[in-house]
Amino acid sequence: MAIFDLMEDAATAEIARSQVWQWLHNGVELAGGLPVTRDLRERVVDEELDKIRAAVGEETYGRGRWDDARALFTEVALADEFVEFLTLPAYARFP
Repeated sequence: MAIFDLMEDAATAEIARSQVWQWLHNGVELAGGLPVTRDLRERVVDEELDKIRAAVGEETYGRGRWDDARALFTEVALADEFVEFLTLPAYARFP
């Protein structure tokens, strides 16, 4: 599944969610000792979505599928079992 018709975007999303899943499930701490937790992940997602909203404006943001993207990322980043490919649940969710 390409994002904006670019497979590179899908690959980048795959790498990012894989890294977050591994950090969450292996007790990783960031520089300075901050542990990677589900709460931290939620806070960072909130902050990043707020930045996107501010950059594109409320109207443009409202036309996007940001809630869908957040739900999919949450599903694959927080799952107990590592989902082999981000695209598998994406295809199931958005046929």
